[in-house]
Amino acid sequence: MGSLSNTPQKLNTVEDYKTFIDQFDTFLLDCDGVLWHGSQVLEGILDTVDFLRKNGKRLVFVTNNSTLSRANYVKKFERLGIQASEKDIFSSAFATAVYLRNILNFPADKRVYVIGESGIVDELAAVGIETTGASADNGIVMTHADFGNIQQDPSIGAVVCGFDLNLNYTKLAKAFTYLNNKEQGAHFILTNDDTTFPSPNGIFPGTGSLCAPLITSLKKTPLVMGKPNKPMLDCFFSNYHTDPSRTCMVGDRLDTDIDFGAQGGIATLMVLTGVSTEHEALDPAQPIKPTYIIQSFGELAKAKDA
Repeated sequence: MGSLSNTPQKLNTVEDYKTFIDQFDTFLLDCDGVLWHGSQVLEGILDTVDFLRKNGKRLVFVTNNSTLSRANYVKKFERLGIQASEKDIFSSAFATAVYLRNILNFPADKRVYVIGESGIVDELAAVGIETTGASADNGIVMTHADFGNIQQDPSIGAVVCGFDLNLNYTKLAKAFTYLNNKEQGAHFILTNDDTTFPSPNGIFPGTGSLCAPLITSLKKTPLVMGKPNKPMLDCFFSNYHTDPSRTCMVGDRLDTDIDFGAQGGIATLMVLTGVSTEHEALDPAQPIKPTYIIQSFGELAKAKDA
């Protein structure tokens, strides 16, 4: 996918920053690489967040990380000195809950089997959807004799897979069994398909890699909620009712954040404080291009002096 403009505009001056800000009412912000690295808030971010809000801009923090609920994300933001409420946070776990409730009209008599952590369970519970699996199936050592104990469950209407530090064969076997039933027709949903998961100590396998055994064995393509997939953006607009023409996605990765905005037809701003480089964005062979490029999101605070 491309951007709204084929050639990205580099924002370099205070006047550039002011003109850019005036075009938008809502900013969708990736977090790691844009606002912080690990537990370190990037220079100028607190001033930029404060300046934009004082000028009536709405900031929504968008993340593919499904391990935390919005309530727990609020606590993380507080620890980092960034004011945020639950309504300001749009995670892949919350998007999954919104999709099941609002788009699929998930039946009240059905449950969701979860491969994942508390963020998914908490967000589904918040919209009235009952879950099973998740932490209840942690730590199970399965033997060959246990295959007979895994049976179809007609109450399972969907299997939702997210990042799970306690993934085991029992969880995979149960999810496979529930999804491998054509009559039951359970929905197969991934919170995101990120192949890797960033940590302070390096890169490790992500949700997309952890769920590969199910995709391979079932020969089924799941619905993927997280960036860059359009269902997450559809859920955002159905829940927040903002004007797409006055909305800008801000991120550091071409293949997730910028492609996410491009697929949704909204403007994008790529920061150079994270994964993707300016050289990659300007490469003529690069099909995914941002609308704008800036050295750091923290630079925008300088517009307050314009």
